[in-house]
Amino acid sequence: MRHAKRSFHSLTRFSVAAFVCALLAADLSAVTSTAQKKKKKHHAAAAQAVTLTKVSTTRRTRKHVYSPWSEPTYADSTSGDNVDGEDLVVRRAAVEALGPFNGAVVVVDPTSGRILAMVNQKLALGGGFQPCSTIKVSVALAALQEKLIERTTKVRLYGRTTMALTDALAHSNNYYFANLGIQLGYERVNYYARLFGYGETAGLNIPGEKAGYFPPAPPKNGGMGMLTSFGEEISQTPLELAALISAVANGGTLYYLQYPKTQDEIDHFTPRVKRELEIKELIPEIKPGMAGAVEFGTARRCRQDEVIMGKTGTCSEGRTHLGWFGSFNDSGPNKLVVVVLLTGGRPSIGPMAAGVAGDVYRHLAQQNYFAPNHMALTPATLVATPMCCAR
Repeated sequence: MRHAKRSFHSLTRFSVAAFVCALLAADLSAVTSTAQKKKKKHHAAAAQAVTLTKVSTTRRTRKHVYSPWSEPTYADSTSGDNVDGEDLVVRRAAVEALGPFNGAVVVVDPTSGRILAMVNQKLALGGGFQPCSTIKVSVALAALQEKLIERTTKVRLYGRTTMALTDALAHSNNYYFANLGIQLGYERVNYYARLFGYGETAGLNIPGEKAGYFPPAPPKNGGMGMLTSFGEEISQTPLELAALISAVANGGTLYYLQYPKTQDEIDHFTPRVKRELEIKELIPEIKPGMAGAVEFGTARRCRQDEVIMGKTGTCSEGRTHLGWFGSFNDSGPNKLVVVVLLTGGRPSIGPMAAGVAGDVYRHLAQQNYFAPNHMALTPATLVATPMCCAR
């Protein structure tokens, strides 16, 4: 009996000892596993740290950013230009004013039709772009000629809102000119547009010049309202706009624009009249609106001490954003017409084009260009004029 109890106690101790040993073994295994996991985690973190701080020897490629515009906003707009025969003072002012923008600047003497400077000749002589709101100058003249309106006539826009011509030009109101287009109808708008030079070349034997385009019927997109407020389906060249603005500036003579390239051609330059426009009595009706555009309207960036008159235009043609401005100075003995066309992205807008034109006038004023005794400076006169070093 005693032997049996001893055997039972021995068995019990053995079982307890075995259980404890098993527990110890399990704990030891857990500790070892935890240590190994921590070690692996430490190695992984270290490896990750090494990866993060590793210096790459490959060149990074810039991620392509989608642009909705097909034309660049900035470019060297003087590339490929031939400056022979140009007034170098005017050209320098135009180039500096345009700066890095992708566009064209055309400067014309409105009393003769002579082109004094043409920056970005490829663009200026090309087939043109939609005129945007610059079409409103010809529409206003047509409506005045047809006696649909006078300068003070209030035209209903929407609801009880009305507007007269001066504010409509200054602020480039689309409702106003869409209304005029609908009242005029296609036949009359087409007649006056072609009379004012749309759809034909503005220059006389200028190599490379292409004609603009005027549609044979109202545009499918928006009809007459879009035609007379945005110039839908019309292609206008900078030279066409310069010729029309010159006619407004000089009292109604539509000159052929001429681009003399030699000193002999300049010395024997003879203005050539394309046709006389019966707008002399109408010009005083649109001048307040064109002056208002600069003073308090869409062309305020052109504003300066001298009186400048003009009309802006902003729209998109396909994937090209367009900014137009046609202008002339209305004081002093030397009048100039300055037309600016900007192409590209969002910065290419009418107000920005007006700012470029304003800088042209400012640069020239600083050179006393508008003084009565100013003489044009051409490459030929630079060669022909003897240099004097007298004290």
